[in-house]
This record gives sequence, structure tokens and C-alpha cells, in this order.
Amino acid sequence: MSVAPAGPSARPELAGLTAYSSVTPGPVPVRVRASSNEAPGGLTGPVLDAALAAVSGATRYPLIGGADLSAALAASLGVPDAAVAVADGALPLLDRLLLAYLRPGDEVVMAWRSYEAYPLSVQVAGGRSVQVPLTDSGAHDLAAMAAAIGPSTRVAIVCNPNNPTGTVVPWSALSDFLDAVPPDVLVVLDEAYTEYDARSRPASMSVPELARRGNVVVLRTFSKAHGLAGLRAGYLVSSAEVAGAVRSVLPPFPVSSVAVAAALASLAHPSVLAARVAATREERARVTALLGARGVVVPDSEANFVWLPLGDRASELADLCRARGLLVRPFAGEGVRITVGDPDLRAVLAEVLTAWE
Repeated sequence: MSVAPAGPSARPELAGLTAYSSVTPGPVPVRVRASSNEAPGGLTGPVLDAALAAVSGATRYPLIGGADLSAALAASLGVPDAAVAVADGALPLLDRLLLAYLRPGDEVVMAWRSYEAYPLSVQVAGGRSVQVPLTDSGAHDLAAMAAAIGPSTRVAIVCNPNNPTGTVVPWSALSDFLDAVPPDVLVVLDEAYTEYDARSRPASMSVPELARRGNVVVLRTFSKAHGLAGLRAGYLVSSAEVAGAVRSVLPPFPVSSVAVAAALASLAHPSVLAARVAATREERARVTALLGARGVVVPDSEANFVWLPLGDRASELADLCRARGLLVRPFAGEGVRITVGDPDLRAVLAEVLTAWE
């Protein structure tokens, strides 16, 4: 019997790569989906109108490099066009940044627990993750992260607000951290949830000032507060040199024409974004109060979710939620993240908490 020849081998760095996890529905219909940090409701008003209008022209390619969206972002942020790169979400931009800057074996320092895709992206790029534990309050330990930077460190990632804990680092501490990082190490500030952060941002931490540092990359998305998760659009702001390196490894059409149209409309109508953010913050306060009344203390969150540090009971609560049609995001042995914003969440969560007590 003939034996089929062995096919080509994948890169050894991919061995043991863990797939990005998702939450599956339980035995009952989903009543509230609070597992993916999506904005509640559907597209409405001028953003919906722009997206629908763009669909009719989808037989044509979008502008190369998403030039129209890049220009609009640069104007709104007060940076040169050359300092911006856009793509189909923030994570693809991080992937391309790591592709452009990591060499085999280079280290990427990150807080942990943080966004679960970081270690996967680093591994795919051929790098090695150096994970620095969060503080007891679930926040980045910036001093420990600075101490973890060594000769092999190429990138450091700060998720602010942090996913999944929702915690933030003080602006003064972040400024001190950036000052302490060597200039040949890139610092990625993942600000996917920055719109939900109610703190006043000092001028020294403005996007133009951060970009002028030369080794700082600001990463943002339209998937969260802007409500465009299904259309996929994100952007990166840095020095012209760093943004140019990322653009050089992006495909020529990194974001769809429909996503561009919706993102441009969202930028042009900030009141739509502001109303959604305000409503989400209000729901976040209500959910936090509900949990506190039931004896579940959560860290102060500046994102569109709350973090329940339940340790070994995390899976138990997640299973109970799923059985009642509430999808949440469990991290076994650590905690549960619950997206806020859906007005029906509190009623279903109250049912779960009553059964859990």
C-alpha cells in the first residue's frame, strides 16, 4: 500500500498555538449576549444610512490604504496623515506591527491577565511573551513591567482600560512608565475602550503628544463604542516612521468601503457616539450597584464591562448564566467578564445571582 508523501510543514512557532476562544450558547435561547463587549442595539441614523449607501457601491474597491478614513482620523486627532494606519480592526494592526518589528525570539512585555489575543499574536509573529501579573486590584503593575524590560524586549503592551478587568492606570504613572522605557522599545497603548473612560485626559497624554515620542503606538477601534464590530475598522497612530512600517505590511485594501463609510459617518456625528457612551456608563453604574448589593465587589471599571474576580467559582457562575440565557465571558479559575449596556441585562443577572446565592 502506497503511503501519501508528507505535506509541507508549518512554521515551528505555530506549534501548540491556542485558538481564540468564544462563548457558545447554552441549552436555552440567548436572552442577553454579554460576552463580547459589543455595543448594544443596532446601527441607526446617519451611520446606518452611510453604511447602506456604501453597500450599493460595493462592486468598486475602496481607496488604497483606507486613505479617506486615515485623512479624516488625522484631521480629528490633530496628527499628520502619515502618522495614521487603518485596517479591519485594531487586532490586525497589532498583528502587522509585530510582523514589522519582531525578530525571532524577541520579547513582548505585557500585563496578565489582559487581552487574550496578545500572546497568540506574539507567538504567530515568532516572539515570546513576558507576562507580568496584575496588582491585587486587577490593574497594570507598571513598575514591574518596566523592570521586566530587558535586552531582548522589542515591544511592551499596555491595555488601558484593561480587558478583562476594566481597570486603568493613572495618567501620571503611565507618563513615568513611558519615560522609563528605552527609546528602541515600542510601547503599544491599546485604547480599545478609551471612549468609556470618564477621566480627564491631560495634554501630555494627548494623541499628538504620544505620537511625537517616536516609540509610542496608540491603538484604537470602531468596534466598541462606535458600534461597528461587525463591519471591522480600527486605526493606529504613531510616528510617521512606525505607521509607515505598519502600512508597508498591510494589504492594499485593509478596510472595506462599507466600514469606511460607517466610520466616517460616526466621526462626523459625535453626538451619536456620546449618547451611546453615556447610556453605557449609566448601565455600568447600575450593574455595579446590583452586584454590590448581592455581595459581589468588582473593580472600578472604565470600560463597557465589569470584572467579577471569582477565582475557582468563575465557571460555576458562567454555567449558571448560560443556563438562563445570559452569555458572559468566563476565565476559568480567575473571574467572569460581563459586558454592560443592554437594558435587559440587570433583570436576567438578578435571576442568576438569586439562584447562585
